[in-house]
Amino acid sequence: MTGLHIVEIAYEATAFDVRLTRGGTATMVWELSRKYATAGHRVSVVSPAHGNADYLVAAYGAVEVGAPDVHTVPVVLDPAIWSAHAPQVDLTVRTRTLLVRREGVDLYFLSNEYLDLLPDTLYPANEMQGSDLAYLKPLVFQVDAIRFVDRVCGDDPAVVQCYEPAYHHLVPPVMRARTGKTTVSTVVVNTRIDDVVYRPQLERLLRECGADLDLDRYAQVETDDPLSAAMRDYHRPSYLKRDLGPDYVNYFAMVADCADVVDFVSPGQRDYYATFRDAPFEARFQELGVARVVRDTAAKQVVGGCALPDWWLGLDPAAVDRAAVLAGLGLRPDRPTFYHAARLAQNHKGQVELFRAIDAVLRDDRDVNFVVRCAVAAGGHGSAAEPRFEEIARRYPDNVHLDWRMVDERVLFAHTAAADFCLFPSKFELDGFLITMAEAMACGAVPIATAQETLSHYRHTLPLEHPYATGFAVPRSFRTDDRAMADRLAAAIRSAVRLFRDDPSGYARLSANCVSLARTFTWDASAAARLAHFGGVLEDPRERAIEYGWFDQLDDEVWTTRRDRVREAALRFGDLTAYRRCSEVDPRSAAALFDAAFARADFARCADLADLVDSARGALLRDRCRIVGDRVVYTHPDAAHVDLIVPAALSTGVGSGNRHTYPLSPGDEGFTAALPAALAGRDLVFLLTLTTGRVAWDLVPHPL
Repeated sequence: MTGLHIVEIAYEATAFDVRLTRGGTATMVWELSRKYATAGHRVSVVSPAHGNADYLVAAYGAVEVGAPDVHTVPVVLDPAIWSAHAPQVDLTVRTRTLLVRREGVDLYFLSNEYLDLLPDTLYPANEMQGSDLAYLKPLVFQVDAIRFVDRVCGDDPAVVQCYEPAYHHLVPPVMRARTGKTTVSTVVVNTRIDDVVYRPQLERLLRECGADLDLDRYAQVETDDPLSAAMRDYHRPSYLKRDLGPDYVNYFAMVADCADVVDFVSPGQRDYYATFRDAPFEARFQELGVARVVRDTAAKQVVGGCALPDWWLGLDPAAVDRAAVLAGLGLRPDRPTFYHAARLAQNHKGQVELFRAIDAVLRDDRDVNFVVRCAVAAGGHGSAAEPRFEEIARRYPDNVHLDWRMVDERVLFAHTAAADFCLFPSKFELDGFLITMAEAMACGAVPIATAQETLSHYRHTLPLEHPYATGFAVPRSFRTDDRAMADRLAAAIRSAVRLFRDDPSGYARLSANCVSLARTFTWDASAAARLAHFGGVLEDPRERAIEYGWFDQLDDEVWTTRRDRVREAALRFGDLTAYRRCSEVDPRSAAALFDAAFARADFARCADLADLVDSARGALLRDRCRIVGDRVVYTHPDAAHVDLIVPAALSTGVGSGNRHTYPLSPGDEGFTAALPAALAGRDLVFLLTLTTGRVAWDLVPHPL
């Protein structure tokens, strides 16, 4: 397939110049654009100039094309947030278009009074909402990008690929109304799927762009039952002081409905966005209208993938002088070496737990190296960005090299190639692909990483004896300071050290698997997959529906031809209704269904089965929560943590780290805590973290 016109709409697209790059999405835009062009397609990238017009002219010979586009962007504001502003602001802009041609790609940079704001950060901060009109910069860009497509393409066919729904939610509904446009929404970063936009603002901008869309499908109708209210409070972002109410609609649902293709960077990312399986958000997601839209549009959801840089794959790790590199870092080359490189993001990247684990390992074994980079700024070491990490590094000067700098990519390659293992204990399922982990594996570093669904493509969750296994996994975490995770991480590091010392051939097998897998992640393969999707090659979503437990999405053919597969899935979920459609329910199968649901802490499904199982199982369900004197006691055999959900004023500030949690302490009877007087006689809501890493909610009505 050749001859497409592919228009890339991206808020950031300057990865050809690292001085202008702030986020990883820019790299993806640039690499895919180059590959599309090499495959014979016309590629036009449109992005804000971000105040860099003069630099683009001087450094890259950018030329202004066409006459300036003078127009007005009418933005309706929520008066409850923008109280000092008029209900509607009309932003009149004069947009210039600068063209840079590189490697067969036409890059168009739009420059005007709003698109040139925030040249350092590029992205408006949440704190700007309600006070600074620079917060509206992404909206202005979307309108300008739509006008660009209309000018350049007219009614001619084009594939319009947009990056990150938060920065292109206007584009799919508008392009759906245009002739000959195929719209692709690419999800790179795991942003909130429950994010919303002000409905009057959206309606006005869609009307301005010539699109008409009924937004009722994307409105969220909230309920005030105790469990729903608790989940809503728990998941409300800290920068929101209140629920936004019925005047807001979910933009991800609108994008999924209106785009022709919804494109993800990894299979696990697509799976996670479909279900939020085993995460704290899973139950909340199932209540939202966007969950219904995700199910209805499953056939559009594809995996275009992500990749390593070509130049990285072109280098030879064996050419790196490991001994010299480690000696230069003050470390002994004869030790097993563990490597971590990421920006400083203590919660997202699990760096608090990482340093706790490093400390625990080195207390017992000083014959191990750790090379850790938590990048905060370019150039110069500067002061310690996190004193706790510095303290641990100083405690073991012959074992830990800690660096806060962003350094040249060749230095990163040398440090990576010198490592035997890589450490990526990320939390909260915020990674989409995690290129840095692939880079390390391509150099032969065996991973120790959390079992995030979004990272399943790295195969580190497979048992070590599996022929395709690559490394070690620890259960994922959704807690801000997870000491249990730190203990598991330390145990995994010790297991890796034993493998390295006692079973060199076993280590070599894992390392070879890492190299062969990671080197399949190429931009050529990623571009080819997307080009196939652009041409209409999509996947049958029915097998995923079985895997996800979406039994209501299955047609009669699936219930007939894949009955055994559906029955297995129904048993795994403890779904009585789905199982009954496949097989008769006898006491043995009822017990198996109950046990599966109870192991998942899915007590609603346990209740469905309560009349079909023995009294011992019924007691497990009935007696899981008790009030003993002034204390609450909660029991589940697989619980690692139990938190009571409370009003923020009652939270101790510990536990999961959420401002609505009140942790129970483990004891002989189960997990227990003094029951806050304000909750006496009320329904109680608990958040359970199981030893598997699954997190589940439990509403216990008036426990006795």
